[in-house]
Amino acid sequence: MKKIIIKEKDLMAAAKEGMDAFIGIFADTINKAIGGQLTANNMSELNSDQITLLAYIDLRNEVMDGGFVQLIHNGYGAFIFINPFAKMLKTWGLRELSKLVFDASHLYKKYHENIEKDCTDEEFMALFEQFPEFDDVDDEFVENEELWTENIARYIDENVDKFAEIEKENE
Repeated sequence: MKKIIIKEKDLMAAAKEGMDAFIGIFADTINKAIGGQLTANNMSELNSDQITLLAYIDLRNEVMDGGFVQLIHNGYGAFIFINPFAKMLKTWGLRELSKLVFDASHLYKKYHENIEKDCTDEEFMALFEQFPEFDDVDDEFVENEELWTENIARYIDENVDKFAEIEKENE
């Protein structure tokens, strides 16, 4: 396992900025430790909580920018829907988000081959009209993102040792 170390003063500064910065310092530090991107080769260097956090960041960024269709088109579908991501969210106490990911996984399995095809920007934009079934899961995610992000920040705060070692100033 990679040793993930965050300086206490940096963590305190991030916490003062808010939940996004608090989560971000963990995700950024984890990403940096594995070379900037989670791959099949470096996944074994992280624990399941660290991987789940990175998956949530990818999910949030993609869905908030362009919905689940964009997430799938950009190649994150298998990572989010085939891995035990939804199950981990449930263990974190995020039952509603877990259910949403599970619901979206049915749509992924049904449509991913068409959504993942290479296409022009114009063809990509047309995907949103071709797959309106994603509208409800997109809307639910956007409506609840702030609450879910807050709950994830709380989970990290209550389980810091699962995500990183906090280095005190005098160490």
